Amino acid sequence: MIRKLKSGKYRIYSRKVDPDTHKRRNLGTFDSQEEAKKHEREIQYFKHH
Repeated sequence: MIRKLKSGKYRIYSRKVDPDTHKRRNLGTFDSQEEAKKHEREIQYFKHH
């Protein structure tokens, strides 16, 4: 899940909520939405290989 921050950057959050903190885990912050989407695809690839 990619969200735009007030600073104008984009952050990837995990899809599931962390059971300890009850929040979504931060998986990285990027300057552009394209970079964030690219990294999200890399994460999904890694999870399934």
